[in-house]
Amino acid sequence: MSSPLDDLNASLAAAVTALAGGQPVSAQLQLERPKQPEHGDFATNAALAVAKGLGIQPREFAEQLTEELGRQLGPTLVSAEVAGPGFVNLVLADEWYGGAVDAVIEAGDQWGGAVAYPPLQINIEFVSANPTGPVHVGGTRNAVYGDALARLFSFVGHKVHREYYVNDAGSQIRALGVSVQARARGEEPPEDGYQGEYIIALAADIPGAGDLPADEVARLAVELMVAEAERSLARLRVVFDDWFHETTLHAGSPSPVAKALTILDSDGRTYISDEALWLRTTEFDDDKDRVLERSSGEHTYFASDIAYHQDKLDRGFDLMIDVWGADHHGYIKRMHAAISALGHDPACLELLIMQLVHLVDSGERAQMSKRAGDFVTLDELIEDIGVDAARWFLLERSHETTIELDLKLAREESAENPVYYVQYAHARIASLLARGVAEAGPDVSTDEPLHASERALVRKLLEFPGEVADAAERRSPHRIASYALSTAQAFSAFYRDCPVLDVGPAQRDFRLRLCAASGQVLARSLDLLGVSAPQSMTRD
Repeated sequence: MSSPLDDLNASLAAAVTALAGGQPVSAQLQLERPKQPEHGDFATNAALAVAKGLGIQPREFAEQLTEELGRQLGPTLVSAEVAGPGFVNLVLADEWYGGAVDAVIEAGDQWGGAVAYPPLQINIEFVSANPTGPVHVGGTRNAVYGDALARLFSFVGHKVHREYYVNDAGSQIRALGVSVQARARGEEPPEDGYQGEYIIALAADIPGAGDLPADEVARLAVELMVAEAERSLARLRVVFDDWFHETTLHAGSPSPVAKALTILDSDGRTYISDEALWLRTTEFDDDKDRVLERSSGEHTYFASDIAYHQDKLDRGFDLMIDVWGADHHGYIKRMHAAISALGHDPACLELLIMQLVHLVDSGERAQMSKRAGDFVTLDELIEDIGVDAARWFLLERSHETTIELDLKLAREESAENPVYYVQYAHARIASLLARGVAEAGPDVSTDEPLHASERALVRKLLEFPGEVADAAERRSPHRIASYALSTAQAFSAFYRDCPVLDVGPAQRDFRLRLCAASGQVLARSLDLLGVSAPQSMTRD
């Protein structure tokens, strides 16, 4: 489905092609908003981009372009003026703006969506914290980012599978079992065990934990921690399609790990040294070879990771995206090397590294450590600031940036709180629409020319498809948060400058339809972030 901006770009391309007289035009034509509003609605660099290749001066070509655009756009173009060395500034008619609002409304929930080509089968694995304690704030940022990314991919047309990798094997799981067993016996956990209050709760919830073997206690403890994580994440509006357990990679004959090692061995990618099995990752730009199987016969986590990703590919995914914590940056090269060693294009695996999040309240930060038990959980964060604020404040900055979540600001019900500001704008729109009837129709004339704030708001709504596409392509949900806030600000300016109900019928109809389109876009933006779009709100 083309948008009004797509049609405008098509008209620009047609005008340039007509003036080129059959000569090929490969330059990138840009259509953007001028930095100064008084310069027009849109500006294009087409003359500067094309003229040199055609052997003509940019300003001369720009003059010709203004005339050709007039023929292409007809009465929808009010004026086209040459500026500077060859830019062309365009002013469009009110009727074009009216048609743009109708296009947004008619597209409905699909405005800006289903644009991916080709659509891919994408596996997004995120959170995947060791099941040795509750999900804490760091894991919460990982959760909302992965979920928002999945929402974006689904909206643009990909088929998305959300997956949580349960690390239920290895030394940390044994330490969990021993810690719970010790508490059940009334003893202190070992020095390298887990000390949190939740360990005492686990000991109480596992009948006979003090007498059961430590491995059995660990298994039961993991089941309880996974169930708790699932409940907590569901509160955060994060639901997974699959909880994949690491232990399944070592089960069966042959196991998925054994199958992966066979593939690597058959291609000559492994060798034995010091009685251990190694992968030649240096052949694929890693800084050193990596151990797959220790001399004791125990497989490394790296071997499990390789088998896990081979399993994903065997399940038919075109693209695998892993959302990992800040301490995993050093794993990127070895994982891409492993994918190459398995015989796959390493581009099928993207490893996105989350940076840290600090909670700030009264100038102090909360420390987080599962072993010490000194951390803020996902549930505690929700109880403090609510799901909407938690998701917004953890998504409003790039995942590549360390953030400080201001708890005091997140609790405020004021215009200073960005999520409250955006939600309030949506609620105000809902109130306006409830008081008036928006009737779409071919007659988009108004009693007076459109106000600058009306035109600015329409242009803002038309940016949504591009923002969605960029956010998905750049793996950057924070762009949607920025867009939602700026759209709410554009609506507030419109609401300040343009009475909606107490005007003539034609003007009232247009402004109500503009409100409806704005509410639709704000609701979709919030939904992509996993934030609610309330119909009503109270303000202190």
